[in-house]
Amino acid sequence: MKNLPIEVLRAFVTIVELGSFTQAGDLLGRSQPAISLQIKRLEEMLDQKLISRNGQNIELTKLGEQLFYYAKRILALNDEAVASFGATSVSGQLKLGIPSEFATTLLPKVLSRFANTYPNVNLEVMSDLSRNLINAGGQKQYDLMLVLHDDPQKAGSSLIKEDELVWVSSHSHDCHMRSVLPLIVAPEGCIYRNRASTRLAEAALPWKISYTNPSLSGIQAAIEEGLGVTVLAKSSVPDGLKVITNSTRLPKLGKIGISMVKQASDQNEAAQRLCEYISASLS
Repeated sequence: MKNLPIEVLRAFVTIVELGSFTQAGDLLGRSQPAISLQIKRLEEMLDQKLISRNGQNIELTKLGEQLFYYAKRILALNDEAVASFGATSVSGQLKLGIPSEFATTLLPKVLSRFANTYPNVNLEVMSDLSRNLINAGGQKQYDLMLVLHDDPQKAGSSLIKEDELVWVSSHSHDCHMRSVLPLIVAPEGCIYRNRASTRLAEAALPWKISYTNPSLSGIQAAIEEGLGVTVLAKSSVPDGLKVITNSTRLPKLGKIGISMVKQASDQNEAAQRLCEYISASLS
């Protein structure tokens, strides 16, 4: 059985995330040739080509993409284990801003582990639309924010994932087959709402807003009662609802970017640890 060295996996992930062998070496305190040797070693261990270079660009092979997925998970668990031994020194107040759908579906999975590892951190969670989180007032209010971006490229280096937008309905109603599509949405300014209305207009598909609610729990209740369908990021769809697949009627919705944003001047160690937990859960 082969063992993949943590330091080699960290070099691999850093190269992919930064898109540069040189920048990865600078960040990890190694020379560019040393970083290249680590990747060569990794490819020899797996007997697979993982990274190809196209001029200044770095591209993952199909198997490289597969390893990147596993490597991020391995590093997250490694870092979590190491951090847990110094967890008692991490303390303080931490304010997290997050869209309501992720507060409902993602946080319960993350916060129990985080709270058990860092019992001296007091976490306050507030839900809001991404546009409100990233405005000047929001950035002053929160230590850490999970933010959605209509254009993933605008997330910059804070991007942790590109997520597919999907049409969502209940298991017992086929609202998406109605002649006029009934939409259940959050208030104006919601990325999902804007994307749905734009794509439906482009497809010339008749639609109407049948219900508006700012929280995922309210939207889910309306869907389960057969009031309509909604749009969500695929990773935030709750267990009680279903993703509409293979529909020839509904338009494709494309992707959004998900990022973790910290205050630039904030040295809050608890914020960094929670950022790592959430990022690993979304990877």
